[in-house]
Amino acid sequence: MTPAQDPFYIVKDEIQESIDKVQYSFHQWKQTPENTGEYVHLTKELLTSCESIQWQVDELDKAVSVAERDPAFYGLNEAEIGRRRSWTSTARNQVLSLRRNVEAGRKKILFGHSTNPSESIRSKKHISQDNDEFIASESDQQMLLIKRQDEELDALSASVQRIGGVGLTIHDELVGQEKLLGELNLDMETTSNRLDFVQKRVAMVMKKASLKGQIMMIAFLVILFIILFVLVFLT
Repeated sequence: MTPAQDPFYIVKDEIQESIDKVQYSFHQWKQTPENTGEYVHLTKELLTSCESIQWQVDELDKAVSVAERDPAFYGLNEAEIGRRRSWTSTARNQVLSLRRNVEAGRKKILFGHSTNPSESIRSKKHISQDNDEFIASESDQQMLLIKRQDEELDALSASVQRIGGVGLTIHDELVGQEKLLGELNLDMETTSNRLDFVQKRVAMVMKKASLKGQIMMIAFLVILFIILFVLVFLT
């Protein structure tokens, strides 16, 4: 499998692209004056991005751990596993370093280093407001996620109910067919008993009757048989 087709390298390239974007934003953040709305916004954006990238790197590292248990099954060797493990470790350290620097800058704002008390108070209020908005945004996202999960559970419950209804319908049809088969079997047994009775009566009469009488009796019984046949099978 070529690197262009390998899922690891596809995800790796996407993560590396995200890291490059975060590093670019980090350089902008360092050049942005503190205690400004843009600085606070970039700080929040960088922390969110670092957290997301760190999660992606961790998930990719888990995939490497799975492949490491049986490299031959995935068409890999120990050297390739080592290269992949080295990249995830380097990427994680890059993200952690960026995150620590940004968190240090945020703490610096929170505790304040301004000699102007009124400016420090305004900055803290502004930061507190931004934090409240961030918490509210996260809460809204959690509520939306819970709502979507509830909707998916409702859809799954409806599907289970429909499948149960189909099962009951099939059961009822099978019971009805079994009943019809039982009735048909009973009719066949009754008809067979009637035919046996007629055959025995014919044999008995033929023994007692004369040749002429036998012929008349046979004709009579044939007619009777036809009548019984019509009554049994055509009615």
